Amino acid sequence: MTTTAPRPRTAIIGAGISGLTAGKMLSDYGIAYDCFESSDRIGGNWAFGNPNGHSSAYRSLHIDTSKERLSFKDFPMPKEFPDFPHHTQIKDYLERYAEAFNLKRNIHFRNGVEHARRNPDGGWTLRTQDGQDREYDFLVVANGHHWDPRYPDFPGTFTGESIHSHQYIDPSTPLNLTGKRVLVVGIGNSAADIISELSQKTFQNTVYMSTRSGAWIVPKYMFGMPTDRLARTLPQIPAKFQRLLLRKVPTLISGPPERYGLPRPDHNFLEAHPTQSSELLLRLGSGDVKVKPNIERLDGQTVHFVDGTQQDFDAIVYATGYNISFPFFDEDFISAPDNKIRLFKRILKPGMDDIAFIGFAQAVPTLFPFVECQSRFLSAYLAGTYRPPSTQEMERIIDADDKANMGHFADRPRHTQQLDYYRYVYDIEKKEMPAGTRRAAKLGPLNLVGKVPA
Repeated sequence: MTTTAPRPRTAIIGAGISGLTAGKMLSDYGIAYDCFESSDRIGGNWAFGNPNGHSSAYRSLHIDTSKERLSFKDFPMPKEFPDFPHHTQIKDYLERYAEAFNLKRNIHFRNGVEHARRNPDGGWTLRTQDGQDREYDFLVVANGHHWDPRYPDFPGTFTGESIHSHQYIDPSTPLNLTGKRVLVVGIGNSAADIISELSQKTFQNTVYMSTRSGAWIVPKYMFGMPTDRLARTLPQIPAKFQRLLLRKVPTLISGPPERYGLPRPDHNFLEAHPTQSSELLLRLGSGDVKVKPNIERLDGQTVHFVDGTQQDFDAIVYATGYNISFPFFDEDFISAPDNKIRLFKRILKPGMDDIAFIGFAQAVPTLFPFVECQSRFLSAYLAGTYRPPSTQEMERIIDADDKANMGHFADRPRHTQQLDYYRYVYDIEKKEMPAGTRRAAKLGPLNLVGKVPA
């Protein structure tokens, strides 16, 4: 379907993977846009040492998703890249992507959005870092959700040194952890990487990990292939049935978690995001890492645990996740308390037809083609070839999607955005996009232009 509907004047906040991909797709659909980026470079989280402080990459970081699963569909990763590229290679890949589609021409570097205000009749006024007020018909929020560290609230005070994994670079930066008694709090992918690195004998550390619940640990390779090439869901088969079939996989591969001193997870495999690491179980099995339960309280350099034990530490590394934050919105306007925000297909906000969110989900197993799918959906909406359902219907579908995507996850902030990538893409491409195309043909596209001065 084609349309001659006028294109809205569009602004994108952020030039990480979500902002870049949204810009590329908007260009494909002939939609002009401006992208505002607070940093002097693209890449967001993948720009190691990003001067805007939004990168969580540490020096040794390799992606947990294989390059085949990570690649954009219209821009494959270089064949010479390893199965699990280093963060510098991911940044290089994004640079090649930006160059191939001439994306930097639309990016205003060192000029992020400081405040975004929705006008009474729709449309947006953006105050940017250069002090200007800029008017747009439509706003795309793509500022990422792995840059605002979330800390646990334990009673007491720790008088040793502490950092969040967001700040961690290597065992000597920003803290010199060599030869120290270190506690890493968390059991996600970043925690597993940092624990594995700090526990190497080279650094002469005494390393403990604390976790309030268990997690299923899966290796990066199975049968000589990246695990995510083998373990994928089929959208046509009920998810509950697939999870039942795969329930025993981690135990068959590595044995029960209790064998390594880990608590048994309080959920079945795939009922929460697994931790992917080929190193952690080896370190635990080798005695290089000791496991503790959740922290009860802090007292100077002594940490008391809920099992009644205590241990002295020189440093704590909190690998405890991130908050979803929109610093450019007034908090009483749009926010995500407890990392929850109601979005139709994780993109559109019911009742506001002039804003979209890109990249605000923890798509398993892959993020890049997920934001590519979202951006294609967004571009069809702005071009007038897709029309969403009514606000009431959007709300109903949000409830149904949340139940399907997260009903089996533990009710914690880290799980509020999780979804199955394969099911999501199937739903968008095979169901919602065709339905929206039919609505646009019958009712016409929504009028998204003319809300701000020319």
